[in-house]
Amino acid sequence: MTDSEDARRVEIKDGDETVAAAEVSQRPGGTTRASLHATSGHVAPGHRADLVDAVVDLPEVQASSRLEATIPLGDAETLDRLRERTEETASRAAGSTALVDASLPGDKDRRNEDPARQPGRDPAVDQPPDGETPGA
Repeated sequence: MTDSEDARRVEIKDGDETVAAAEVSQRPGGTTRASLHATSGHVAPGHRADLVDAVVDLPEVQASSRLEATIPLGDAETLDRLRERTEETASRAAGSTALVDASLPGDKDRRNEDPARQPGRDPAVDQPPDGETPGA
């Protein structure tokens, strides 16, 4: 899915062993393409999500408005993390892979913001004292 001469390789390692990798390349029109995969055999939980985070946090991906990704069909951890980190995410099967098309958030500072709250505030910690109205 990516052109090898323009692609950037991202790897997640467990010790000295590469357990997940991606090839990432930019396309005209603000689109980034990525091919994500884990090594065969057991890969500890979290490594696939770490790979998605590493890809989405790349400067060229942050500068893009769309992400087109290929992942192994049935890789729920990778797909779930892509859905968490992107917007308007759609996926479809294509043989033994899943094709994922998604919009990237426009403002990286707003990525984890809840529109009803201020960014970075934890509602469990920021509860008003008993008897007070929230936001008063």
